[in-house]
Amino acid sequence: MDDYLSEKEQWEWLKTQLKTNGPWIAAGIAGGALLLAGWHWWQARADGLATQASAQSRQIAEAFGHRETARAVAMIENLQRQQPKSPYLDEANLVAARAFVDAGELDKAAASLKSVMERTPDRALALVARERLARVQIAQNAPDIALATLAAVDPGSFAPRYHEVRGDAFEAKKDFVSALKEYRAARAADVAGTVDPERLDLKIGDLVADEPAPHAASGAK
Repeated sequence: MDDYLSEKEQWEWLKTQLKTNGPWIAAGIAGGALLLAGWHWWQARADGLATQASAQSRQIAEAFGHRETARAVAMIENLQRQQPKSPYLDEANLVAARAFVDAGELDKAAASLKSVMERTPDRALALVARERLARVQIAQNAPDIALATLAAVDPGSFAPRYHEVRGDAFEAKKDFVSALKEYRAARAADVAGTVDPERLDLKIGDLVADEPAPHAASGAK
């Protein structure tokens, strides 16, 4: 509209626009109101579901803590049906895995960790689940499977932890040279304090103590 129209002319223009486009303007306002109301409803529902899932996750942890395993598993299955994409389901499965390891039920622990590893959109959480799964596989006397599990991804900042678990796998295979190499790699890469340095030093020290001295090795030749 021309900036130099008189006040009367501007008013006449506005009335014409309202007369011509009034229904469309009203429909737009009504549509916007419906969209806003729908967004508020969706947000309230999402908040409600998250609160419900959080409460269920706490109840699952408490059930495992009281050794009510059957009840805890039933609640996890219920949460899986109700909210299969909830991050609290991942949390519940990690709790379940820990409880199953403590109970010596390694197959169930592995299944819980695989569930988190394969379904979570959180890459860091998936890496944690994969590392713990490899530890369980070593405990299942399957170090080669553990090594394959760890080799399937780039661990990024989790590299020190992955090196340590690979070292554990090689030690389980009696490949002490490779184990020592992995433990040293974990120690060297750990600039952020993601692994226990004292534990690593003990593992390295044990293997170094068993390592043949260079002169002994040359004398054997």
